[in-house]
Amino acid sequence: QVQLVESGGGLVQAGGSLRLSCAASGRTFSTYTMGWFRQAPGKEREFVAAVTWTGRSTTYADSVKGRFTISRDNAKNTVYLQMNSLKPEDTAVYYCAAGSSLGSAWSRYVNKYDYWGQGTQVTVSS
Repeated sequence: QVQLVESGGGLVQAGGSLRLSCAASGRTFSTYTMGWFRQAPGKEREFVAAVTWTGRSTTYADSVKGRFTISRDNAKNTVYLQMNSLKPEDTAVYYCAAGSSLGSAWSRYVNKYDYWGQGTQVTVSS
């Protein structure tokens, strides 16, 4: 069982930066693929970024590629999402997710992740 708690959200102007953190409980965190997803009002939850358990392989949605960076620190049981050059369309609730059965692969699909945090709001003003 893994519990995930996101932090770092807030209100920022367009062009600004935020760093989200996701703290995980449980000794098996280091073996899980970790992902970030987001959900804007009236829209489905969408993939943002993912990192394999080693941290060596990452993938991003096209909409954030070059602006966002996902990373993890297995010693601290924490995964991060550095968000730069933020745009109003990045406004959403951001969720951290853990996939226990992905092995050394990442996934962009919501149903591949077993554990979810409660989410943190990111609002980008124009």
